[in-house]
Amino acid sequence: MYSYHGTIRVLVQVLWAHLLCGWTFGSELTFELPDNAKQCFYEDITIGTKCTLEFQVVTGGHYDVDCHLEDADGTVLYKEMKKQYDSFTFTAAKNGTHKFCFSNEFSTFTHKTVYFDFQVGEDPPLFPNENRVTALTQMESACVSIHEALKSVIDYQTHFRLREAQGRSRAEDLNTRVAFWSIGEAFILLVVSISQVILLRSFFSDRKTTTTRVGS
Repeated sequence: MYSYHGTIRVLVQVLWAHLLCGWTFGSELTFELPDNAKQCFYEDITIGTKCTLEFQVVTGGHYDVDCHLEDADGTVLYKEMKKQYDSFTFTAAKNGTHKFCFSNEFSTFTHKTVYFDFQVGEDPPLFPNENRVTALTQMESACVSIHEALKSVIDYQTHFRLREAQGRSRAEDLNTRVAFWSIGEAFILLVVSISQVILLRSFFSDRKTTTTRVGS
C-alpha cells in the first residue's frame, strides 16, 4: 500500500498534470468581433502534432461567422462561411506558424462575440516518472479516473456557460423587441383614440346650413 506521503505525491501529480493540460496545450479565448472586421490568431505547431479547433458564436446577429485555417505555407486546411459553431481536427504536416481567422466582414452593423478553443497536442502523461512496463496501482488508476473526470467537468462547464450566455443574449434581444413593440402599440392606440374623439365631436357640432330660395 501507498504511504501517506506517497498518496500526497500522487495527488499533487494529478493536480499538476491537470494544470498543465489547461496551460500548455491550448488556447481558449472569448473576444468581440466588430462588424466589417476580421481577427486572426497564430500558433506555432511542430510536424505530426494533432490539433483541434472548436469555435462558437455566443452573441450577435444571426450567430454566424466566417472561419478559415491555414498552415505555415498558406495552404487552406479549413474554411467555412457563416457558421454558428464547428469543430475541426487535423494533424500538422509541416513545422511553422499556423493561422486561423474569424471574419465578420459580411455584416454591416452587427458585432459578434466569438469563443474558440484551440487544442495543440495530446495531454501530458499523468505519471511521467513512473515505469509504464508495470501495471498501474489502484491509487494510480483512481487518480487517472479523477483526472479524466475533471477534464470532462471543465468541458461541460464551458459549454453550459456558452449556452447560458447565448440564451441570455437571445432573451435580452427579445425583451428589447417586445418593449419597442409595446411602445409602438401604445402610440398607435393613442393616435386612434384621439382620432375617434375628434370624429365623434364633428358629428355633434353645430353646422351652419345654407338655404336657397327658388323664385317663380
